[in-house]
Amino acid sequence: MPGIKLCFLWHMHQPFYKDLVSGEYKLPWVRLHALKDYYGMVKILEEFPSIHQTFNLVPSLLVQIEDYARAEASDPFFRLAATPASQLSSSEKDSILRYFFQANSERVIGRYPRYAELYRIFQRCEHNAERACALFNEQMLRDLQVFSQLAWFDEEYLQHDPQVKALLAKGRDFTVLEQLSVIQKELQAMPNVINVYREFAKRGQIELSASAFYHPILPLLCDTNIASVSHPYVSLPSQFAHPDDAEEQLRRSCRYFEEVFEQAPAGFWPSEGAVSDETLRVAAKIGFQWTATDNAVLARTIGTDATPKNTYRPYIWRQNGQAIQVLFRDQKLSDFIGFVYQNMDPAKAAKHFLSEIYRNCQPILAEGRDALVPIILDGENAWESYVENGRPFLRELYREIAADERIAALTISEALSRMRPDKIAHIYPGSWIDTNFDIWIGAQEDNLAWEQLLAARNKYNEVMRSRGGRDIPEANRRTAWEELLIAEGSDWCWWYGPEHSSANRGEFDQLYRAHLANVYRLLGEDPPDTLEEPILRETEILAHELPSGMIDPQIDGVLTSQSEWQDAGRYRIEQRSGAMHSQKAPIQELRYGTDGQNIFLAVGMAETAKANSAYEFRLQLRNEQKDEFLIKVSVTDSGETIVDSNLPETAISAAIVEVLELKVSMCALRARRGDSVYLRLSLFRDGLPLAVFPKQGEFELRPNPMAAFAF
Repeated sequence: MPGIKLCFLWHMHQPFYKDLVSGEYKLPWVRLHALKDYYGMVKILEEFPSIHQTFNLVPSLLVQIEDYARAEASDPFFRLAATPASQLSSSEKDSILRYFFQANSERVIGRYPRYAELYRIFQRCEHNAERACALFNEQMLRDLQVFSQLAWFDEEYLQHDPQVKALLAKGRDFTVLEQLSVIQKELQAMPNVINVYREFAKRGQIELSASAFYHPILPLLCDTNIASVSHPYVSLPSQFAHPDDAEEQLRRSCRYFEEVFEQAPAGFWPSEGAVSDETLRVAAKIGFQWTATDNAVLARTIGTDATPKNTYRPYIWRQNGQAIQVLFRDQKLSDFIGFVYQNMDPAKAAKHFLSEIYRNCQPILAEGRDALVPIILDGENAWESYVENGRPFLRELYREIAADERIAALTISEALSRMRPDKIAHIYPGSWIDTNFDIWIGAQEDNLAWEQLLAARNKYNEVMRSRGGRDIPEANRRTAWEELLIAEGSDWCWWYGPEHSSANRGEFDQLYRAHLANVYRLLGEDPPDTLEEPILRETEILAHELPSGMIDPQIDGVLTSQSEWQDAGRYRIEQRSGAMHSQKAPIQELRYGTDGQNIFLAVGMAETAKANSAYEFRLQLRNEQKDEFLIKVSVTDSGETIVDSNLPETAISAAIVEVLELKVSMCALRARRGDSVYLRLSLFRDGLPLAVFPKQGEFELRPNPMAAFAF
């Protein structure tokens, strides 16, 4: 009987935060994710022994985890969390307030009443650490220090560890000894991470695959000019072409895995799913048996749509005597887990996921052949947006899979051993993001970063050729080479350019330039002055503009004139993604205002959302008395606007054509003069939550204090 072979691959990765010269870890994210995601994602499988999965581990991540496990890693945020609040300097208090709220405000901070209370105080100070310092006393700072760490512990600790449970039960007013006990608990937890992977791999429940050692974009490392194939006429830097570096990065991964896990990985996930013929040639030469990328790359490779029939099967790439098997992930289903199900009930999300698999596989099974369903995504960053780190969702999903005889959850090697692959003689060069390399090359900041990498790489070659490295200590030569390999990683250019945003972009920029400057210093050369200057050039646009006067727009779904919304308040929707890449936001901006009796809203939409009957807008409004109101707005196939709400029909007017325009009676909302009204806007497509704005919290619709009106 044909069946469904479901292959999950969870990709675990963080940038290399350690400065090899100073030995300092610049950011804490390896340590914090190790407490939660790296450990918990494997540990949960203990409850479901029939569920087999593949975990892709980037060696440079494991090196950092090992540092922490041996208590040899040092990061300033860990020291800040451990320092008694009574001993904090003014600058340390400022750092704590600036960095210790860097977590999902709803799912992480909001889960703990004291943490949420402290965050609201910080919000009232408009996220200004200097102003907040005057309000945070010693006890408040200590409670913040404790929760900034506790919030990152895995559910295994939160629900079963007696010490952690006692701290959560107490909830506030922690002592210095309790603060230090959290630090000690972290140190005890770190060695568990690699041990749990080793244990589950030995029992055969998980397969371990690898990426290139420092997570470079391998096709660009081989030749940056390859970017012009998927994006003709893209602006490119001077050519960087070092396929020997790509081979070195892959060989190092194999050696490292043999040392740590006592066997080389059979498969590798190319960083960001980025592939090319040269990349596959190098991987096959080294001995990797399988790799994977996105099914949009498959579509460009075979010249037709990546339907389930095409996607749900293995392929074998052959060229010039080299061969490697290739899987192409189901982008849609993978993105459901990454970006959609966080906003759904866990049980409903799990059932929806499986129903989509059944629907996709039915025609394949009817033909009498097996369906191999590859689900591949980031294994760490999504869970911060889920209730309880996504564990309720995963338990529901795994429980359903384990109980279903039609599905076998297998490692990738297990699935490949049971199916015959189709042949391909070429693969389209691209990544799992838009089947191109635009995230990492082409923008002004990206290209400058590549130019500086090329200059450092050339300097290394020049010194080795001219002096043979004879007057350079061996340790310096090795470290300079290591710094170059680190700088080849994908993470630096992830944050350069217009696509992604982070509160730590400045730190990433500094660390990248520090890695390159270290190359010169270790070779006895002066770093170029350009490495002293930030690569980041862009400034973030103003997020919120207050209203400047009364408005009275016509509710027709069209911006009839520039003047009708001219005096409105305005929220620009952030177009950048974070550590996980999402598609361009379908909502561009929100405008709001009043005529003294009604609140007006205008939602600017991307082309795909305009008058599209597949979309439904849901507006959750509340007044300052916390009365809540829900308004649903959609359009029919004929273009008619439909409104469904718990407000009286006469209190609302709405229209969707080029924009969504809405008028709501202030009286119906029970909003008094001078009150703020709070809004959360969700966009649904085909009944599924596609996006939520803002991603955390609510929009506050408030008047300009200097304006001549208030609502």
